[in-house]
Amino acid sequence: MRRTARVMTALAVVALALGPALAEAKPGGNTSSGSRGSRTQVAPPTTQTAPGGAQQMQRTQQAPATAPATSAARPGVPAAAQGSFLSRNPMMAGLMGGLLGAGLFGLLSGSGLFGGMAGFASILGLLLQVALIGGLVFLVMRLIRGARRPAVAAGPAGYARDMNGGNDGRPPMGGAMGGMGMGAMAGGAAAAVATKPIQVVPADFETFGQTLVDVNAAWSRQDLEALRRLSTPEMTNYFAQDLSDLRARGWTNTTSDVRLEAGDLSEAWEENGQHYATVAMRFSLIDVTRAADGSVVEGHPTNRSTSTELWTFVRFAGEAWRLSAIQQTG
Repeated sequence: MRRTARVMTALAVVALALGPALAEAKPGGNTSSGSRGSRTQVAPPTTQTAPGGAQQMQRTQQAPATAPATSAARPGVPAAAQGSFLSRNPMMAGLMGGLLGAGLFGLLSGSGLFGGMAGFASILGLLLQVALIGGLVFLVMRLIRGARRPAVAAGPAGYARDMNGGNDGRPPMGGAMGGMGMGAMAGGAAAAVATKPIQVVPADFETFGQTLVDVNAAWSRQDLEALRRLSTPEMTNYFAQDLSDLRARGWTNTTSDVRLEAGDLSEAWEENGQHYATVAMRFSLIDVTRAADGSVVEGHPTNRSTSTELWTFVRFAGEAWRLSAIQQTG
């Protein structure tokens, strides 16, 4: 009985350690990823659809344009790439995770903090040890990465608008975008790169809404070629990485019946010959993650879930819009 209790406790610890791996399946992985040109490190203006603002980018290839080098930062290295000692030395992080796993197993088996090393003689002990080490390493790395994420203040006041015209006097947009506001606004803090506001027309908003549907469909098919046509190379790489991570766990995520419930424009501008548009979109969908045996790991095969995200699109004049960033809200 005591051995069974210890095994169940160990499995519970493994589940807890792997907990952060969940809720990351749909396109974008429930993280903020991508680039918004010179405004990548600037929070986009809040909107009625996303009044809580957007999280700062957690994955981006865009280095801060105006951040000066200090004694705590290495010039030429993005701040997100510096991090703590463990995040810059994954082998040390893995070693610490292994020691923690061995100590935990030893405690559970009643042989002391580091007595768990003897458990390697047992197949069950080996399996539990490997699971604990892997889970704890993943948890430690997640906690380290989360601790580096700075808080992001909400965008400047006065950008919220209602869906029937808004307080900024701009007309609404009907159709598939569910009343997404028209027009453009520069917004955000000043950047080193010269920018100017641009006008976004109804056809653009229709494209944004259709891209939301198309990206989810391509993601569910694991169709990287389609994702490459719909998004920038940077975003395509993130999609590929997230799909690979799911396959490594033996999971498959599918999203279906995507419906745009509401949306409005946060800002639209031009810089270096490229057009950018950031839009807030609230949408509902069926989002389910399954294990290799078909069992549901997360989500529900019939119940809908709702998400609010800010998607940024980019194009050269005369070309098609492509997704360049997804930011979570709140």
